[in-house]
Amino acid sequence: MTDPVIELVEPVIDLVDVVAVLGSFPALAGLSLRVERGEIVLLRGPNGAGKTTVLRLCAGLVPVVRGRGRVLGLDLVAERDAVRTRVGLLGHSNGLYADLSVTENVRFWGATVGASSDEVDGALERLDLSGRLADVPVRRLSAGQKRRTALACLVARRAEVWLLDEPHAGLDAIGRDELDETLHQAASAGATVLVASHELERTGALATRTIDVVAGRATEAGQPHEGDPT
Repeated sequence: MTDPVIELVEPVIDLVDVVAVLGSFPALAGLSLRVERGEIVLLRGPNGAGKTTVLRLCAGLVPVVRGRGRVLGLDLVAERDAVRTRVGLLGHSNGLYADLSVTENVRFWGATVGASSDEVDGALERLDLSGRLADVPVRRLSAGQKRRTALACLVARRAEVWLLDEPHAGLDAIGRDELDETLHQAASAGATVLVASHELERTGALATRTIDVVAGRATEAGQPHEGDPT
């Protein structure tokens, strides 16, 4: 009788002792992080702890100086360009074209992955943008409407990893609930979500796991940080 074959599934995000430098400052100082497919992981920590740098590194925008990093099986040193085509980063800037309409923005970003008209329409509908806002230029939108448009772009792009920096910022109560539902749907469909946020009560309830980022290192919530007394 032969032993059963065990299939080893590589984590979606796999960072091991990663060092990243911004200017001359070590923004990440030996950070390790492992995230599996379908997880919604909250990164929490004080300003300047390295949360945004983690997101930008996973998006292929910040180089790995030392250590090892892989996203979706792609090496963050040798394959950074390939990583960028498969992840979606929503930072403090929404990444929208102000003179294009809501629909044109979503259609543009969807076209980068060959999204169909039905997929674009579905993304607009999911974020409640398919009605009177569809043809409005982005420059005329409120902050919350711009945020929803940026999220619709992520949906249309079929991002496999969602990297979100304070995603609830600028949204009203209804918009926040819609965002939470969108993240649940994305994770249920197999996407992986990494969220940096100070809104711990809301985002913590949404997340499947919480990671503390302190001084450029990551620790599972509830575990002692390096240098803490035991």
